[in-house]
Amino acid sequence: MTPISGKATALIGTQRPVDILENIMTIERFRVRVTKDHLVFSAAHFITFNGNICERLHGHNWRVAVEVAGPLDENSYVFDFIALRDATQRLVNELDHHVLLPTQHAAIHVTDDDREVTATFEKRRWVFPREDCMLLPVANTTAELIARWLAGRLNEVIRQHPGGSQLESLRVEVEENFGQWAVYEIELLA
Repeated sequence: MTPISGKATALIGTQRPVDILENIMTIERFRVRVTKDHLVFSAAHFITFNGNICERLHGHNWRVAVEVAGPLDENSYVFDFIALRDATQRLVNELDHHVLLPTQHAAIHVTDDDREVTATFEKRRWVFPREDCMLLPVANTTAELIARWLAGRLNEVIRQHPGGSQLESLRVEVEENFGQWAVYEIELLA
């Protein structure tokens, strides 16, 4: 291989040098990512695993990062940073200082009325004030499923924003504990 005029070249057999890049198709991909110190929510939860093991109620200071990918618009950006940050902040605020409870779990049964939420698992029972709970349409309140729920809600919001319909993917990361992230990514179809 000999560089000629700053281009990478290769000899094919004993034939003439060929510019390597002329046979490679390139695809540009731009991404916008938001993660801020205030994209944090404090929330309690418990999960089940291995069939019938149910954790004790406990809490975390969860952090959220969001990334979208797509082509550049007429302003030369993928998506407005501020709009993405604000949409994420609104969702984080909904979760902050709540007990997160799954409504689609096969063994955790959640019922609510105007005053209380009751959750049961086998012989265990928890009762919480209604205003202290966030009922999530997930099977378990794992970081993975919370990331997917956030992505679904964010997708609804960003699709309404100028340029949102041009986005190709949405990625949501949820940190349950320092250095322990769950990531959910979805390809967005036009």
